[in-house]
Amino acid sequence: MAGELPGDGEKAFGRFGLPDAPGSDAFWSAAGAGAPRSVPDRGGWATLFLWRGQAADVVFESWSEPVPLRRWGDTDCWYAEVRMPARLRVTYRFVVGGTAYADPFNPVGAGGDLSVAATPDAPAQPHWPALGPADVLPVPRTRIRWSSGRLDGRRTVRIHPAGGGGPVVLLLDGDDWLYLHPAAAAFDSAVASGEMPAVTLVFLPAADRESEFACRPTLWEAVRDELLPLVAECGVPADPGRLVVAGQSLGGLSALYAAVEFPDLVSRVACQSGAFWWAPGAPDLADPLGGPVGGALAGRLRERPDLSGLRAAFDVGEHEARMLPHCELVESLTGRAGAAVRVSRSAAGHDRAGWRQALLRDVAWALA
Repeated sequence: MAGELPGDGEKAFGRFGLPDAPGSDAFWSAAGAGAPRSVPDRGGWATLFLWRGQAADVVFESWSEPVPLRRWGDTDCWYAEVRMPARLRVTYRFVVGGTAYADPFNPVGAGGDLSVAATPDAPAQPHWPALGPADVLPVPRTRIRWSSGRLDGRRTVRIHPAGGGGPVVLLLDGDDWLYLHPAAAAFDSAVASGEMPAVTLVFLPAADRESEFACRPTLWEAVRDELLPLVAECGVPADPGRLVVAGQSLGGLSALYAAVEFPDLVSRVACQSGAFWWAPGAPDLADPLGGPVGGALAGRLRERPDLSGLRAAFDVGEHEARMLPHCELVESLTGRAGAAVRVSRSAAGHDRAGWRQALLRDVAWALA
C-alpha cells in the first residue's frame, strides 16, 4: 500500500539513506547504489521506489494493485513509498505510457522489463545469480524440435545436464525458467555445492497453459510416448526412470495430476502454488478461486488412489491467502493417499521470484 513520505525538503528521503536533494546529481548517484530501499515500519517495511523522468506506475506481480508514483516538486524524481509485509519477495516493473521497464537502479532482474524486490528479512536465494535487465541468459545448447502428434503444433525443448546429467527434471513453463529466471545456472550451483545430485533439466514450454495444464491426460500421454523417447535419443545422460516434474500454479496442478493418473510415469513432484482451485469451468467464473476447496483434484484424491510410491513436495506463498485453503486440503489428501509429503511456505505471493528457491530445495528432496 502506498503511503505519504514523512518529512520535507532535502531530508525527506534521508531515512532511506538518501540525504541529498531529490533530483540532484548527488541524489541520483546515491540512488544508483541500489534500489528499492526498505526501512522497518509497523512490523513490516516501508519500501521506497524511485523512477527518473516522467510519470509512471509501479506494478507488482500478483501482490498489490499498481501504485502511481508522485513527482517531487518540479524535479525529474518520481517516487512511491509502499508498505510491505514482513518476508516478501516480489516481481515488479515500472509502466510508463503503457510500456514496461525494469528498475534501472535494481541489479536483480527477471528478464528485460522485470525486477525483483525483497524485504530485508526475506530468506536469501544463494544459487540464483543477480541478472540485470541488460544481461542475456545463456541458452542450453542441446535442443529438441518436438512435433507432437497428440499436441497441436511444434515446440523447441531445451535440455541441460546439470553436473553432467542424471535423473530427468521436467520443468513446466520451461521458457520462464530459460529466459526470466536462470534455472540452469541455479541448478549447476546447487549440484556443485552438494545440495542435490546431478540432474538433466528438460525445459518444456507451454503452447496453451489453460488447455495443456488442466486435468486432462493428453499432455502426459505425449510426454510419455513422444517427448521422453526423444530425450533418451539426444545424447545427454539422463535417467527418465526417476522423473521429477516441477510446476507452478497451473503447472503445479498438472504435475500432481500426472502423479495421480500416471503413477508409472511420475513418482516425484515439486509443486509450487498449485492451482488446486481448478475444476471444469472454474477459469471462466468471475471468481475462479471461489468454488469447492481443492477443486477437481481434491475430488479425485478423496477416492484414495494408491500414491504410496509418490514423493510430493508442496510450497505456496505466505501471502497467498486465498490459495492456502485449496493447497492445504490437497496436501493433506495426498498424504492420506499414501504419498511421502513435504510442505513449506515461501516468502512470496503468487510469484516465480518467490518460488525459485523452493524449486531447488524441493527437487533435491524429491530425489533424496
